[in-house]
Amino acid sequence: MEPLPKTYDPKEIDQKWYPFWENQGLFRPNGDKADPFVIVIPPPNITGAIHIGHGFNLTLQDIATRFHRMRGQETLWLPGEDHAGIATQNVVEKMLIDQGTSREEIGRESFLKITWEWARKYRKTITEQIRAIGCSVDWDRDRFTLDEGLNRAVRKVFVQLYQRGLIYRGKYIVNWCSRCQTALSDEEVEYVEEKTHLWVIRYPLANGEGFMDIATTRPETMLGDTAVAVYPSDNRYVEWIGKRLRLPLMNRQIPVIADRFVDMDFGTGVVKVTPAHDPNDYQIGLRHQLDMISILDEKGITNENAGPYQSMTVLEARKAVVKDLEAQGFLMETRSHIHSVGQCHRCNATIEPRLSDQWFVKMKPLTHKAVSVVENGEIQFFPERWKKTYFQWMDEIRDWCISRQLWWGHRIPVWYCDQCGRINVQEEDVEVCEHCGSNHLTQDEDVLDTWFSSALWPFSTLGWPEETFDLSKYYPTSLLSTGFDIIFFWVARMIVMGMEFMGKIPFREVYIHQLIRDKKGRKMSKSLGNGIDPLEVIDQYGADAMRFTMTSLAVQGRDIKLDVRTFEHSKHFVNKIWNAARFCLMHLGALPPQEYPQDWHDHEELTIADQWILMRMDQAINEIDQRLLTHEYNQASKVLYEFFWNAFCDWYIECVKPILNELQTENTINQNQQSTRKVLLYVLDRSLRLLHPFMPFVTEEIWQKLPRSGKPISIMVDQWPEPGNYGFDESLNGFERLVAIVRGIRNVRLDFDIPARKKMKAFVRFFSCAQSGEKEIFGQGALYLANLAYLDKVLSVDAKPEKSARVYTDGSVEVYLEIGEEIDWDSERQRLQKEIQKAHEDILHLQKKMENPKFLERAAEDVVEETKEKWDAAQTRFAHLTRLLQDLE
Repeated sequence: MEPLPKTYDPKEIDQKWYPFWENQGLFRPNGDKADPFVIVIPPPNITGAIHIGHGFNLTLQDIATRFHRMRGQETLWLPGEDHAGIATQNVVEKMLIDQGTSREEIGRESFLKITWEWARKYRKTITEQIRAIGCSVDWDRDRFTLDEGLNRAVRKVFVQLYQRGLIYRGKYIVNWCSRCQTALSDEEVEYVEEKTHLWVIRYPLANGEGFMDIATTRPETMLGDTAVAVYPSDNRYVEWIGKRLRLPLMNRQIPVIADRFVDMDFGTGVVKVTPAHDPNDYQIGLRHQLDMISILDEKGITNENAGPYQSMTVLEARKAVVKDLEAQGFLMETRSHIHSVGQCHRCNATIEPRLSDQWFVKMKPLTHKAVSVVENGEIQFFPERWKKTYFQWMDEIRDWCISRQLWWGHRIPVWYCDQCGRINVQEEDVEVCEHCGSNHLTQDEDVLDTWFSSALWPFSTLGWPEETFDLSKYYPTSLLSTGFDIIFFWVARMIVMGMEFMGKIPFREVYIHQLIRDKKGRKMSKSLGNGIDPLEVIDQYGADAMRFTMTSLAVQGRDIKLDVRTFEHSKHFVNKIWNAARFCLMHLGALPPQEYPQDWHDHEELTIADQWILMRMDQAINEIDQRLLTHEYNQASKVLYEFFWNAFCDWYIECVKPILNELQTENTINQNQQSTRKVLLYVLDRSLRLLHPFMPFVTEEIWQKLPRSGKPISIMVDQWPEPGNYGFDESLNGFERLVAIVRGIRNVRLDFDIPARKKMKAFVRFFSCAQSGEKEIFGQGALYLANLAYLDKVLSVDAKPEKSARVYTDGSVEVYLEIGEEIDWDSERQRLQKEIQKAHEDILHLQKKMENPKFLERAAEDVVEETKEKWDAAQTRFAHLTRLLQDLE
């Protein structure tokens, strides 16, 4: 048997196994099993390389895929990339500007050619990163949201929705980004608090017999005012309703109207109405049939409707308007004000509501089925609380603006006839007008919102609208894993489209994870320069360490504050696995290859330690199974860590070292020793399989070295361990007691600063209620106690010996450690009294915080949890110190 190298080298191992898996076709499903496990990857944007947030989600999806594959299910994890219309166009435009040109200068055809080159480059970069992370995706099925198959799907959906009256074109207020020069959906606007002003402006009556004061945060938009509104029952202004005012600066008459939208408590209770530049004013304008005057062009520059303020930016117009209002006596007051300002989530430019011709989807008629499948449990959310968010968004849903004024994306399949003026909406390119036969046609310049094609992802990637084998076999998919920030962007729309065009749910489970943030709590982004490249992490710590760190941080309900130093701990764990495996393989000697599964029931040759580790392994398997099935990945990783490092390495291996070392020098091997070696191999093998979904590379390397007959070609297609249900409950409880005693001895040594390896005496006192089986376990465990706690003797006593400290007590036995003259008893009493007082003060302080409703309400969830943990720890320490002091009395 070839030994493992002394030093673990993740770079060599990571590069070795992924090509092996891929070349062996292990990522491809066979298509011959019922109930496959299927994930379609949330396609990363091709704006550049993926960051650690993508690595986080990819890791969790790979854990789920490898877990179900090892459970014997046919698995398909389908990869793909998103063209990311506005984001990609932005980065390519910036690149062109750096080169001294622009998209307008080079034209649409050349721009698209350059952008396709960008797409090919970064698709390759992204796939290399996904491979480096270890993702077991089927690369033969890799898709792109702009590939020909998906384009057919997009056109078919658009045309069918249009023919059913669910897609329409209209002039509506949209969120307009003048930097990107395109409309944005409400969800693409991010709001930030800004310190600004509230200006109070006087609007005189047209007949000169009075005035009304209005308050606004956007004085420049008054250039497009077409009314002033008050609340219908506001006694201050009832007599003004129906009168006409003269609009300052523009000298245009506008009416005073009554509308229930007006907030009587804001400002003066009078609001200016600018239907072309505010979504709420737009609705007022529709209700009162007001003129809609747009004062901005697509670049955010004032147009001819702004009169003397034409050709200004918004801020320039604001300054000029305020200055003139003040000069002409119309500006009555300027107050400081905190205002929520919308920004483009791609370029951070300020959003301007703008009246514009756009294409929309009527969403309300499409939501009923999408809501019902979540209500009846056909689709489950993990954590379940995200259902509430989903329902809220669906209840408040508005028509979806799907047109974008871009060049990069799915061109809207609409052609305008230059001859008759009518429109043609078809799946194929239109050459002849279906209404008049003219061949003078112009296709709509706009492209579709990127989320339109993404909404079709679960079925378009499987071949729809063609009736493919993949579509019939792998739809609906099993799991969607994504961030909470795109529940409406993507999750809801996929459910809507799946129900509408497939008549089935697109996925059975939705796992909503939190966002990765930097150590200061900021969302990672390229603009902040705080993103972490997963390849850099892998280069420094290895892919397995990165993956395990990501998994351990996947706490449901909290955003993740990530510091690169957190990867160090997982790197130590991978090294621990390597060194433990190396130790095991070195001590197996000439053990013949083992057949699995092994039956350990009723094996009399098993020691109490052997039986204990088998039971602990059963417990770990059961809990990991449950945690993975409910997507509690961090809890599963915690169980794995505690089992392998604590139970297997720190206790079992340490317990059996004397037996294994004896085997190194003796020529004869008794039955008990042979069983220990078999258990060692058995537990190592099953541990590697439990660890594999989390750490695929190191586990494959070690597993290949195991002397086990009948192994498959790779650990990734080996059988997921099942509990043995061995029934060694008495041994489990007995050994747990020995572990607690050893810990107690170690703690007392630490408390009194006694060297950890100094040989000492321990005493065991059995109470009258102790059972014979308990005494027998102590007899079997005496050697373990001596080796693990550095004892030279373990003696039985009837009472607590003098100058000893209790290290363990329960209802039937007490154990003491002889302290003797190892300490200064008077000094130690004084020290313990001080520490007890300090622990008591800590308890009171923390208890006061935990009983404070304001703290529980206002503090962050992780702060409250940390405070509770400190409170529990302080109480435990207080009890421990008090018991020690009693022993010294």
